[in-house]
Amino acid sequence: MFPFHVKRISFIIFAACMCAGALFAQSVSDTLYLRNRNYTIQTDLYSIYKTEKADVVMLGNSITFGVNWNELMGRTNIVNRGIGGDLTQGFLHRLEYVYNVHPKLCFIMGGINDIYENIPVEKIFENYTDILDSLRAHNIIPVIQSTLYVSPKWKKAAEKNIEVEKLDRMLIEYARKEKVLFIDLNRVLSEHNTLKDELTLDGVHLNAKGYELWRGELEPALEKYGL
Repeated sequence: MFPFHVKRISFIIFAACMCAGALFAQSVSDTLYLRNRNYTIQTDLYSIYKTEKADVVMLGNSITFGVNWNELMGRTNIVNRGIGGDLTQGFLHRLEYVYNVHPKLCFIMGGINDIYENIPVEKIFENYTDILDSLRAHNIIPVIQSTLYVSPKWKKAAEKNIEVEKLDRMLIEYARKEKVLFIDLNRVLSEHNTLKDELTLDGVHLNAKGYELWRGELEPALEKYGL
């Protein structure tokens, strides 16, 4: 039997190690977005772009990045701030590139990359709310778009779609409480909590028909805000 003071010291050391491990894991999670080469490429480009004013910003990952929004919507007042592979923590750390074009609206869609990086849904939601709070503090109206399900073509679809559903439920409840517009893209792009195969190239990224349906969901929101 070890003396009580030895046990107590051992417990303190164990607790300290556990705490340090948790802090390390949190630190890795918070900087994971920086491992994405696309992040550096795109933010470097943002820093040299000459656009000083846009009414609308599309903020997201590769699904947002994958289309020319001005041409899709028949407009000239939208800037695309989608980055392939980006995480919600990355969104949060590049909001300056939203602020610097002084938009009225910012449409946000993300979270699927976080889910595939095994970031807890609670942390993704926390990042989301930080983004929304920051946008509103800059007098920008945020519009939340549902995180899209993946189709069975994509790896671990059934498992990950459960996490998508959980995140979307949290976002819907937040939007209701905070009176933020929530656009349920899954209503038209998915069925049975699964992205429709005919709307995707590979199970996660949308094809032209998918973007066409997305456009139809955005037009009423733009009208709502006089744009």
